[in-house]
Amino acid sequence: MMRVFVTGATGFIGSELVKDLIKAGHQVRGLTRSDAGAEQLKAAAAEPHRGDVEDLDSLRSGATGMDAVAHLAFSQDMTKFAQSGADEIKAIETLGSALEPGKLLVVTSGVAITIGGPGHVRKETDPAIDSPDIPRKPEQTAQAVAERGVHIGIVRMSQVHDTHKQGLVMFLIQIAREKGVSAYVGDGANRWAAAPVKDVAHLYRLALEKTGPGVTTYHAVEEEGVSLREIAEAIGKGLNVPVVSIPQEKAAEHFGMFGYFAGLDMPASSEWTRKTLGWEPTGPGMIEDLTNMQY
Repeated sequence: MMRVFVTGATGFIGSELVKDLIKAGHQVRGLTRSDAGAEQLKAAAAEPHRGDVEDLDSLRSGATGMDAVAHLAFSQDMTKFAQSGADEIKAIETLGSALEPGKLLVVTSGVAITIGGPGHVRKETDPAIDSPDIPRKPEQTAQAVAERGVHIGIVRMSQVHDTHKQGLVMFLIQIAREKGVSAYVGDGANRWAAAPVKDVAHLYRLALEKTGPGVTTYHAVEEEGVSLREIAEAIGKGLNVPVVSIPQEKAAEHFGMFGYFAGLDMPASSEWTRKTLGWEPTGPGMIEDLTNMQY
């Protein structure tokens, strides 16, 4: 039995993780900034801890005395991406400083911020992108925490989905609603790795239970790559709008600030993760969830 502090505990993945941890017999303290969140955590038999990722004192007190921390909180507001990246760095540093050497900090990263050109299937051994253009630095920040003797697990997200949410695909749906067409870039052959939310929560639980000394990276990937054309076609069918190809040079105009992601080819493997953790995702695929979504 472990005592685990979870940030993002009432969020999309975090709420599933809390349930999975408690079912496995662990004690959970969950970060929440609202009364509704506190009630949700109590109903799940977790201990509510008031605060948020910008309140570093609340993070410090939440992590103090715990065996492990799972840091999942990150703002989904793309207009504040740089600020969210800066907040994430401070949060990881604070959580790491509150843990004793030998305790575990599991942080959240993404296959989208992992080095890999078109056609390259990203693996757990590939390094994170270190560029001034990418404000998120969870892996680099966690590496520095590891130097204090804290064990580090890094979970790289793919497009995490159910029939209500689908990671970056949510932005594609929103743009398709606004523009009246569901679009992909070029031939739409670029791929995004994906995984169902309950399987991803289970991966976090296994990482919390099995990660040892040093820094270990895991990939939360069920499907190595789903083509953007397939995704756009599923959205078009769901919204009953035409499906169109947008030339690369018009991507920024059509997708706005999301244009960079719309053309990315970011498939990823989880072969090593599955073998190491004994993780076997069983949930539905991305297209199945998009097909069954209530638009």
